[in-house]
Amino acid sequence: MSTQDSAQEALTAARARLEAAGVPGAMGDARRLLAHAMGIAAGRLMLHLHDPLSDAALAAFNALIVRRVLRVPVSHLIGKRNFYGRDFEVSGDVLDPRPETETLVGAALEAPWDTVLDLGTGSGAIVVTLLAERGSAWGTGTDISAAALAVAARNAAALGVAGRAEWVRGDWFGGIDARFDLIVSNPPYIAASEMAGLAPELAHEPRRALTDEADGLSAYRAICAGAAAHLAPGGWLMLEIGWRQGAAVCDMACAAGLSGALCRTDMDGRDRVVMARAPV
Repeated sequence: MSTQDSAQEALTAARARLEAAGVPGAMGDARRLLAHAMGIAAGRLMLHLHDPLSDAALAAFNALIVRRVLRVPVSHLIGKRNFYGRDFEVSGDVLDPRPETETLVGAALEAPWDTVLDLGTGSGAIVVTLLAERGSAWGTGTDISAAALAVAARNAAALGVAGRAEWVRGDWFGGIDARFDLIVSNPPYIAASEMAGLAPELAHEPRRALTDEADGLSAYRAICAGAAAHLAPGGWLMLEIGWRQGAAVCDMACAAGLSGALCRTDMDGRDRVVMARAPV
């Protein structure tokens, strides 16, 4: 392909390569990667489809397509993922924020709270979003991974909430002594037996953010057991769950002394968030 080939021609060829490799959503992926290689916003690509590509842009685009054929997620190739209307840095060190998790954020924003603890924060998408949406609030994110916490801290800085965010390295409540109005988490909830059936892209995300290597409920047992000691009176616990885990996690919350446990459904009508409250 010569440097006089247009962006449209490069896009058409890339789409064919992705489709031949069985990559779902080939055209959408190709468009996002081409825009990235050209250094323009994806929404402006249509305005530049008839422009010739420079050698550098064409080489960058072809390299991205090669990696996408290998099922590296688009978010990792462009270094960001949109969540709740904001772009977050992502990498192989963190779980990509997904649309289903916006259900958790929406539920949290309906509750009254001034302080929030995000357990297993990863990219920081949940706590950073909550702080960005509630300008008077303060938050803490914990994670066992130092690399993940570095990503979260950069996201907090990029989105203007670094002064109201604290990062603690630890396993769930490790290193946390305070009580919070709200505790949130999107913990690993995929059972080990289900991992083999997941999309190939998930092999590029941290495995320990996906599965507990057991029945998918280990994290909920630990979080529910420690929640009451870290919630302020009347505080909320809100946990993202797998769609078949609602009853089990509600039972754990009740057994831990929390009240009013219920499930919030996601955009597909599936159970997605368990909510429970500490005694007043």
